[in-house]
Amino acid sequence: MSNQRRYFGTDGVRGKVGQYPITPDFVLKLGWAAGRVLAKQGTKKVIIGKDTRISGYMLESALEAGLAAAGLKAIFTGPMPTPAVAYLTQTFRAEAGIVISASHNPYYDNGIKFFSSEGTKLPDDIELAIEAELDKDIECVESAMLGKAARMTDAAGRYIEFCKSTFPHNLSLSSLRIVVDCAHGATYHIAPSVFSELGAELVTMGVEPNGTNINDKVGATDVTALRARVIEERADLGIAFDGDGDRIIMVDHKGNKVDGDQIAYIIAREAQRRGSLKGGVVGTLMTNLGMENGLKELGIPFERAAVGDRYVMEKLLENDWQIGAENSGHVILLDKVTTGDAIVASLQVLRSMVSTKTSLYDLSQGMTLYPQVLENVRFAGDSNPMESDEVKAAVAEVEAELGDKGRVLLRKSGTEPLIRVMVEGESTELVQFSALKIAEAVKSNS
Repeated sequence: MSNQRRYFGTDGVRGKVGQYPITPDFVLKLGWAAGRVLAKQGTKKVIIGKDTRISGYMLESALEAGLAAAGLKAIFTGPMPTPAVAYLTQTFRAEAGIVISASHNPYYDNGIKFFSSEGTKLPDDIELAIEAELDKDIECVESAMLGKAARMTDAAGRYIEFCKSTFPHNLSLSSLRIVVDCAHGATYHIAPSVFSELGAELVTMGVEPNGTNINDKVGATDVTALRARVIEERADLGIAFDGDGDRIIMVDHKGNKVDGDQIAYIIAREAQRRGSLKGGVVGTLMTNLGMENGLKELGIPFERAAVGDRYVMEKLLENDWQIGAENSGHVILLDKVTTGDAIVASLQVLRSMVSTKTSLYDLSQGMTLYPQVLENVRFAGDSNPMESDEVKAAVAEVEAELGDKGRVLLRKSGTEPLIRVMVEGESTELVQFSALKIAEAVKSNS
């Protein structure tokens, strides 16, 4: 079996709806192949959740047919955050969980991601085994063995109660006025209930999905409207989720954006204050140097993983640590959940605010985000400009100028022929100038 995946990326199978592989026929085959590989537990149940994209109806029907042909029962949750499907898969002892979502992408994209019976991303060998089955012709099990389909009626209520259970019973959110932006996505009927049942005064945005407005100028990928709304409503803070509820970005009462790095820093410092911090924090190559320095001042260990929440998770498990994050808003808290969960992460920040009677603005001040500039440079697919002497010389020059007050990162995009040039340092002007200088060297060697 080759170790090269043809269909699975870092987060399942994803693409434009109607174009291979996000077509009804391929997804039917994927359901069958996954059913053949995953039917090991003996429960013969697979939980299927989705976000609010219009294509979700078509794709869940295709998955159901494929799973049924392999002899597995599909249990539909309806629109449900990705971490909720991971949680329900675990509590129902299902063979697997499947989420139909393209997370923070526009509505015309979609994807299929899988969770193991433990509520974690599928291991590589299982993904490769599913890909091997995809090369075979579909064979139906005997009619008496075909799978059925059912709907889980209390999925939302179960997950709401789980989220609330991660917030201390002796605390309340009654002192807070919060603007919650659900990106017209999968948290639209979940997050408002969680916060209001814990006592918060709520203003909601992005809670009217119509199948095509998911992530459209709302949610964690675009907090412009949320920032304005927080100031207009004189709210204590704003919370933005992405389309499938595994990313979170916050906004303080002054309208400042608080990203995944800052959120992880606040959660780690709070855990340290309470004496419950286990180990350190895992970030990525893109994590701001300000977070690393802020944690260092607190004496909290920090390590970087490759970009992608699955790599953050690997490093957490390797170190037996509990807190991991990407600046884009994926925050993993392994003492509470098995995957990135935006609602649970937001509740830990609110816990810190309420128990220390401190504003989000003040909690964010412990670390200073360094200016960070990212330039994307196209290159011919077969060349590798990062290996050229001119590019290496430009990088060395910039690194010498920044010293230990900044850093340079060059990496190839995993999805398109781009070199991403990232420069970080204390001076905005120097960082911008340096990033352009390296980008020009990359361009002239592409």
